[in-house]
Amino acid sequence: MRRDRLTLTFYGCFVTWGWLLYSFNPSVSLLADEFGITAAQAGLHGTAMAAGAVVAAGLTPRLVTRRGRRAALQVSLALVALGVLALVLAPSLAVSLPAMLVLSLGGNVAISSAQPGLALHHGPAASAAVTEANGVGSSVGLVGPLAVGASVAIGWGWRPAVAVTVLLAGATWWFTSRIRPGGAMTPAATPGTAAEAPTTSPAVPYEPPTAPDGVAPVLGSVEALAVAVVELHHPPVRHRTSPAGWFFLVAVIAAIALENATTYWSTDLVREQTGAGAGIATATTAGLLAGMSAVRFLVGPLSLRVRPALLLAGSFVVAILGWAVLWTASTPAVAVVGLVVAGFGYGAQYPLSIALLLATAPDAQDVAQSRATLAGGLAIGVAPFLLGALADAFGMHDAFLVVPVAAALGGVAALVGGRAARVR
Repeated sequence: MRRDRLTLTFYGCFVTWGWLLYSFNPSVSLLADEFGITAAQAGLHGTAMAAGAVVAAGLTPRLVTRRGRRAALQVSLALVALGVLALVLAPSLAVSLPAMLVLSLGGNVAISSAQPGLALHHGPAASAAVTEANGVGSSVGLVGPLAVGASVAIGWGWRPAVAVTVLLAGATWWFTSRIRPGGAMTPAATPGTAAEAPTTSPAVPYEPPTAPDGVAPVLGSVEALAVAVVELHHPPVRHRTSPAGWFFLVAVIAAIALENATTYWSTDLVREQTGAGAGIATATTAGLLAGMSAVRFLVGPLSLRVRPALLLAGSFVVAILGWAVLWTASTPAVAVVGLVVAGFGYGAQYPLSIALLLATAPDAQDVAQSRATLAGGLAIGVAPFLLGALADAFGMHDAFLVVPVAAALGGVAALVGGRAARVR
């Protein structure tokens, strides 16, 4: 895979979004302390993020087609910068929630525009590019909790670390402005015509190799995230989700719910269980991201040797093991170990579940991706709020019992979905 300036520019969107997610999410409990609000109210930031994702799911294809990919990226990055500025300057929940909605809309449009752009630009190597982009994003995000922890420890609070997102968004916006429309940086379509086809994508859609169980492995199917450039008034594809598809959709929802609930509230759990200060407790979230980043560079090759559905089910089991260590930890060091182990499971769950879901809809992958985006947005909206509400009622330690329940549900869905895909 050749990494040129366009590739690295697309990567900038993942770096920006990764930093925002993994610096702000662990800061939610600190924000709740500052605002004097309950955990459930703080969890509403996840609901606002979900609302932005849902709007982005419907807006992105139209924006890319009508205005071009470069314009879509520039608008989205500007929204991210504006939303983050409002968030770090927010004096109350009434300001921080709309700020979260705006920056979530921008971030999701950016990723939903950059990810297909990468796939179109790299053709048969699309899966490697998309997988690497997500790995780069989570790797950079790994520094986010550490930056927040350091900022809190020296008395600056969480806001300066989150504000770094503005600089990253600005730099990516500038690099995007230096690339002329054409190829994978698809130009705007004129009324009644399709946008210019990218010259770097193959004339015939790339067909991924098939795993022994009939399900495309993740390295052969992640490029299905690319969205075809269609005419403005092209009728939507009708697609009936298969039984296997529904089970893998449940696995997608479980994966997204687990990651967001844990990154939002593990800081509070560590503070409650170990007595660690706010800075140290926030920094421990880096353990989760370290595990996630490491496994994402391994899951593709491993899925070529182990049935992806079985590998996905195993990742949920690993997540439960990590939760058990975290839940019983009495020192920050043990909590970090638990988060790293949980990260090994979490990091594999989304790429595997989305690849398996898309493989069940070979003729309507864009429709399947849209449904996954919508369902994932709802999971982001519900999971942090639900765990926060349970924490208000029963304490954070007892509230974290929902994590293994969600992981078990995801694991069962992966096994049943894999069996359904093999026999259909």
